[in-house]
Amino acid sequence: MASGFGLDGGRGRCFHFWQEFNKCYATADLPRQCLDQRDDYLECLHHTKEFARVARIKAEELKQVEKRRIEQEKAKKEASTAADSNMPKLNLIDTKQPAAAASTDTKAGA
Repeated sequence: MASGFGLDGGRGRCFHFWQEFNKCYATADLPRQCLDQRDDYLECLHHTKEFARVARIKAEELKQVEKRRIEQEKAKKEASTAADSNMPKLNLIDTKQPAAAASTDTKAGA
């Protein structure tokens, strides 16, 4: 608060910025010379730049999460495609051999 009194009766959190802005404004020839002090005081009061920065960070974070999710889905789809490929159908990977060998062993033992 510009009065200098905070909620608990002490100095307000932005009183220092207000004093700097007021001092600059009193000694300046042109009000444009105090734009930085005014911006600091208004940022202290309203946190507009801080909130905008947090929103940009959150948006970027969500974008990266979505990108990772898409990449994981693509990798999962590629792995599924590789597993369902024609390799077993071409007899390059013989899935029936261990079962046939086991049946041959049981016949030989009998």
